[in-house]
Amino acid sequence: MTARDAQSNAVVTGLGTFTPLGRGAADTFDALCHGKSGLRRPPAGHLLDGTVGTAGIAPDLQASEVLPPSEGRLVDRFALMALAAADDALADAGLVVGRDVDPHRVAVIVSSGAGGLTTYEEQAHARVQRGPTAVSPYLLPGMLPNMAAARIAIKHGIRGWSSAVSTACAAGAHAVAEAARLIRYGEADVVVCGGAEAPLNPTSALAFSHARALANGWEDPEAASRPFDRRRNGFVLAEGAGVLVVERVAHADARGAAGYADILGWGGTTDAHRPTAPRPDGEGAAQSMRGALATAGIAPDEVGYINAHGTATKLGDVAETRAIRAVFGDRSPAVSSTKSMTGHLLGGSGAVEAAVCALAIARGTLPPTHNLDEVDPACDLDHVRGAARRQRTEAAISNSFAFGGHNVSLLFGTAGTRAQR
Repeated sequence: MTARDAQSNAVVTGLGTFTPLGRGAADTFDALCHGKSGLRRPPAGHLLDGTVGTAGIAPDLQASEVLPPSEGRLVDRFALMALAAADDALADAGLVVGRDVDPHRVAVIVSSGAGGLTTYEEQAHARVQRGPTAVSPYLLPGMLPNMAAARIAIKHGIRGWSSAVSTACAAGAHAVAEAARLIRYGEADVVVCGGAEAPLNPTSALAFSHARALANGWEDPEAASRPFDRRRNGFVLAEGAGVLVVERVAHADARGAAGYADILGWGGTTDAHRPTAPRPDGEGAAQSMRGALATAGIAPDEVGYINAHGTATKLGDVAETRAIRAVFGDRSPAVSSTKSMTGHLLGGSGAVEAAVCALAIARGTLPPTHNLDEVDPACDLDHVRGAARRQRTEAAISNSFAFGGHNVSLLFGTAGTRAQR
């Protein structure tokens, strides 16, 4: 039995995103396909005002919108965004824990690269300004990276496996891979999985800026993120969350649920190279994609689309191009980087981009890379540029690579559920 037709496959039945393009996976995907950018100059009064010229700022979100009033004290923005995305994903799946599935057969894996850095920074500032008694006891549940997963479990009564993977910019993708593994090996029937990040505070932004990782010198904020473009000079720091509801295909069929796409395979490697730079030859990323293909049991020529990690850094985009060429040869699948419009959500990126891949398969449409005006000759691939491409795709890969050398590739295929969307 192949991975493609196994009833033990993991199928994505619900999607929720909270990004600089707004709330809601379907609307976000539409915006991406129309080339709409969510990048802007931080407005007056924002934490980043006067610190960076461009950022990906998600909509306002109050704790009262996702939590009871008694539980909203010092809940960091990364956890609030994750809660909003999880609420939307479960509603999209039409699934209520306890009604449609045994709570002990539901897992939650929602990750973050850094957790509540803004909450920590605010509390550290309060201690310096007002003394030791100013530090709130709510700081710990506000800042810990596992608190998005914990809050989602508490709110929705999830009683099974619960964890958070902290692998920087690969964290959201790692969560989805672990969810598929739990489903494949029978440890859960449903997994709520994804990632969230809220890094838009001065200390985080200045650290990236001083590391020369951020795009700079662009008068038009929407022009700043330029993956694979000759003039790219760094990524745009952004915030957001993505959450997927992943089910065993047999479980989804039993309740008559339709899927967006199956998770056919996953691969992960470590560069073992440098803390903040990829292997120039892309070997680790290439082996990650080969691992996803091997887990799925499909050939490279079956893959029609890659949502690239594509951060718009000089080294990263070239290394990923070399990796894609190493795996797929001269027949490059269609490639795009939606970070050109969302910015880089760090630990939230992999989950949002996984949702994009699932929707690309379900809708037969591939979003473009924005600002790809002149392709870097070292990044010569089959780029989707200028406009979305109508293309039926039975298999798609989402790549996520991170500081520390973490590489994760997720491979999605046509949904194996009987019900159709």
